[in-house]
Amino acid sequence: MLAEWQSVDRLDDVRLCVSELATNAVLHGVPAGREFCVRVVREGGVVRLEVRDSGDGLPEVRAVDDRAESGRGLPLALGLADRGGVVEHVVGKSVWLVFEGKVE
Repeated sequence: MLAEWQSVDRLDDVRLCVSELATNAVLHGVPAGREFCVRVVREGGVVRLEVRDSGDGLPEVRAVDDRAESGRGLPLALGLADRGGVVEHVVGKSVWLVFEGKVE
């Protein structure tokens, strides 16, 4: 989508963040038998990434020990994006990130 929109200056950042948020949805946010949804939209001069799942709980950024094998992805994604947040729904939540950059 980003290539079609000629908005590739943040392609690697968006790609990594899609992977991280989708992985978190699968590992932590999708109860057995349910699905998750990835949405990428262009709004004016920004690209917005949203990953919605149907699980309980909210994502949590926590301190990670140097030897830990997980727990770094969400802080990394939030660091790469210009803004981010969570929208709670009646069932589940959407984790979103915004990337500013060249959108023609």
